[in-house]
Amino acid sequence: MGAIILRLPAVKARTGLSRSTIYLHISEGRFPKPVPLGARAVGWPEDEVKAINAARIAGKSDDEIRALVIKLHADRKTRA
Repeated sequence: MGAIILRLPAVKARTGLSRSTIYLHISEGRFPKPVPLGARAVGWPEDEVKAINAARIAGKSDDEIRALVIKLHADRKTRA
């Protein structure tokens, strides 16, 4: 079974964040970058969104979440 990819409306619903806040967090390294799905479409792996939500719920610091994002991006390379 492959990874589930969430489009922006689903990410917004699952995080409670607005589009602009999601992209602000991406620029600050506190949310994973989206993966390209096509010429004009992107999405986020569901497990990465869950991991960020779990870290926030656990009270992780911004620096700890940045480290998690780096790990999530590195893990993408080993999934294929």
